[in-house]
Amino acid sequence: MSVQGEIKRITTHTLQSMKQHGEKISMLTAYDFSMARIFDEAGIDVLLVGDSASNVMAGHETTLPITLDQMIYHAQSVIRACHRSLVIVDLPFGSYQGNSKEALNSAIRIMKEAGAHGIKLEGGEEVCDSIKRIVGAGVPVMGHLGLTPQSIYKFGTYSVRAKEEEEAEILINNAHLLQSSGCFSLVLEKIPAALGAEVASQLKIPVIGIGAGRHVDGQVLVMHDMLGITKNFSPRFLRRYLDLYTGISDATKQYISDVKSRDFPNENEQY
Repeated sequence: MSVQGEIKRITTHTLQSMKQHGEKISMLTAYDFSMARIFDEAGIDVLLVGDSASNVMAGHETTLPITLDQMIYHAQSVIRACHRSLVIVDLPFGSYQGNSKEALNSAIRIMKEAGAHGIKLEGGEEVCDSIKRIVGAGVPVMGHLGLTPQSIYKFGTYSVRAKEEEEAEILINNAHLLQSSGCFSLVLEKIPAALGAEVASQLKIPVIGIGAGRHVDGQVLVMHDMLGITKNFSPRFLRRYLDLYTGISDATKQYISDVKSRDFPNENEQY
């Protein structure tokens, strides 16, 4: 029997045990009650209330505009749906970069107001003081290295990170710093598969990848991408498991047709 199959509620301890037993960790983003309930009942291990809500829910070009209040709203909706999954919430841009006290206050608001199980933040050495302070207050922290979308204007591109040896060495060093600072897990985004495998083998904490190859400890995808709700985003790492864009569009067109032709509602669909 799998590690996660033996328990009723996934915890950070569960994820650590899964890594030790070689069981892969499944993770998806979620932003609302209805979808989170489906994912939770399906058996997903981790739900990430991602700041990608800025893109897929609000239509912004980047993750930068979403606020802490908006993240808390989405997190509250997801938490209400979940009885089993571990729910992690992104600290949005501007809510933790200023100083470690601000970071702690943001994390505490998410934990108290949303009832989240932990938070995630982007960065390496520059956020270690904040991580130590947040973990010291009893809040689990997931790190995030590689392509860090909140720094998109610094990078200027969404291309693969750490392809060169110098940047790869910095990433490995930062991964160890995040672990020693108290992170219970780490997300690696859009880096070479060999580097993902190396980091996962060196760290004791679970490493979850998105475009980081198959040899990390788990995988995460944005739900809109995995379900095929988005149409024009097709990176190499994405596997679409449904084509909901087409399905929803076709259903909508059929509904419009049925209403206009007076087919809906029929005799059995009225009081």
